[in-house]
Amino acid sequence: MKYDYTSVKNIYIICGKTDMRKGIDRLATLIQDCFELDPYGDSIILFSGWSKDRYKYFVFRW
Repeated sequence: MKYDYTSVKNIYIICGKTDMRKGIDRLATLIQDCFELDPYGDSIILFSGWSKDRYKYFVFRW
């Protein structure tokens, strides 16, 4: 399934090391508490892992 990401309003890149074992619920809580962002807004959020060669992204579109 392909998505059209050209209409996304916000793209956030979270710098630092993120535990990639965290699921979407824990990462959404991290976004709310630490960065004071709306995880349910029209945005893409990119997390990097410890080894810097793995990335996890979430697209929040409601």
